[in-house]
Amino acid sequence: MSMMKEFKEFAMKGNLIDLAVGFVMGAAFTKLTTAFIDGMVMPVVGLIQGKDLSEWKFILKPESVGEKGKKVAEVAIKYGDFLSICVQFVIIAFVMFMVVKTINKMKKKEAEIPVPPPAPTATEILLTEIRDSLKK
Repeated sequence: MSMMKEFKEFAMKGNLIDLAVGFVMGAAFTKLTTAFIDGMVMPVVGLIQGKDLSEWKFILKPESVGEKGKKVAEVAIKYGDFLSICVQFVIIAFVMFMVVKTINKMKKKEAEIPVPPPAPTATEILLTEIRDSLKK
């Protein structure tokens, strides 16, 4: 079997296509969540300290003027961005949990529906009649 034929069979399997669709949907959902968090949630959280959450930081060394009059940038731990990303992660994880839970519930309902036994074929009906007539 040629390498191209093997690759074509692999690429056309349903699981790979499902994975690709899931990846694209995940990327779009991440953008949606980022816009929601940065535009709606974090400004409300930022009211706690009176400034945007992305500006929350712990300054280790303030900005200063160094030798020869050059500005030396401040050194800071920017924990506000980290908190924002943590909130975003929790929201995405919760939504994915709810999606998986819903899918599992739907699969469970499908499995619970009893499948009626198939109707006997014409041959089986004929053999049953022969058996019954031989018993008499």
